[in-house]
Amino acid sequence: MTDMSAIQSQTDVNSSGEDFSASVMSIEIGPAHPAMHGIVRFTTHLDGELIVGMDPEIGYLHRGFEKESENSKWIQIIPYTDRLNYVSPLLNNIGFSMAVEKLYGIEAPRRAEFTRVIMGEISRITDHLTCLGAVAMEIGAFTFFLWFIKAREYLWELVEEMTGARLTTNWTRFGGNANDLPDGFLSDLADRLVKLKDVMSECDKLLTRNKIFIDRVKDVGSFSKEDALSFGFTGPLLRACGIPYDVRRADPYSVYDELDFEIPVGSVGDCFDRFLVRMEEIRQSILIIEQAADKMPEGPFMTDERMMHYPDKKDVYGNIEGLIDHFKLVMEGHQPPAGEIYMPVEGGNGEMGFYLVSDGGGDPVRVRMRPPCFNLVAAMPAMTVGHYVADIVPIFGSVNMIGGELDR
Repeated sequence: MTDMSAIQSQTDVNSSGEDFSASVMSIEIGPAHPAMHGIVRFTTHLDGELIVGMDPEIGYLHRGFEKESENSKWIQIIPYTDRLNYVSPLLNNIGFSMAVEKLYGIEAPRRAEFTRVIMGEISRITDHLTCLGAVAMEIGAFTFFLWFIKAREYLWELVEEMTGARLTTNWTRFGGNANDLPDGFLSDLADRLVKLKDVMSECDKLLTRNKIFIDRVKDVGSFSKEDALSFGFTGPLLRACGIPYDVRRADPYSVYDELDFEIPVGSVGDCFDRFLVRMEEIRQSILIIEQAADKMPEGPFMTDERMMHYPDKKDVYGNIEGLIDHFKLVMEGHQPPAGEIYMPVEGGNGEMGFYLVSDGGGDPVRVRMRPPCFNLVAAMPAMTVGHYVADIVPIFGSVNMIGGELDR
């Protein structure tokens, strides 16, 4: 690396106050770039092809999730959560609904909880399949990408069968779910998991021990435990550094404490460790789904608490109490008790938390979401300086930035 302090020429000052000599190029990478995923821009400062500085700009998606939520009824926010991490929307639905249930001080029926675990883990798998397939494609492993997207399709068809949509699911409700398991769903699920395992086996042979792939990602973007904690990492990137933090174990919710699964960890926190951690998390999610399906209890999929869900149409049209409840829920909305709570769940990228404030009315006073990939993108300069321009692609791919989640 050029000794920057020894150069007494014209300088360019970046946003962090560092001086770069005139021999250092400042080049914009993104947003109009296949590896920048739509909205992100990196101002890179290059000495040749060596990265000596970087300024990340998260872009201007302008979704305004939090303020839109604060101007909506509680139940109207669930469709907005679909658009956060839109690769695993069910995890967003589940996280927000559990946060509101925490405000109410109620729990969903056990059948609903086991169903949530199954659908949430399906969503986690599709998230990891998309991330790993995309990063493999971006560094040339196109066949791997096609096979993983094929596997994702198996699962998205299940999501569509359950929710009626592949991406905009809007599935959970406060105190339960919008619907119960469709007829034959668990049998279909078992068949799809067999196909998924076959794809995982094929792709493991294809890439995990491929020398070209390993040379491309090994020791690239390495991050220490201490740095990961200082940046607030959670999820696969933190676990790749060797820290086994997973909200499902650290702060168990739903019925995860009744299920047996391992938390995979890496050692050096490089792109290869992140790849291996996500691959193993897919296998662990399959185990979780199989256990939840085996233990699926009978019973209701929605709480019987009054004013938590819309009454059946026969009650709306058949008795005055049902009509009044329906009218009040439509016009006034849900009214959780006054208070504030924080509810963390394990999203595809790490700890996804919802901070809610209620004054007892039909609209929330404050909605705040902790987006796990925000901290990861903030660490891009620390992960890339000292590497080459081409290394930005696997490093950023391993971060798995999702614009709807990242947007502030």
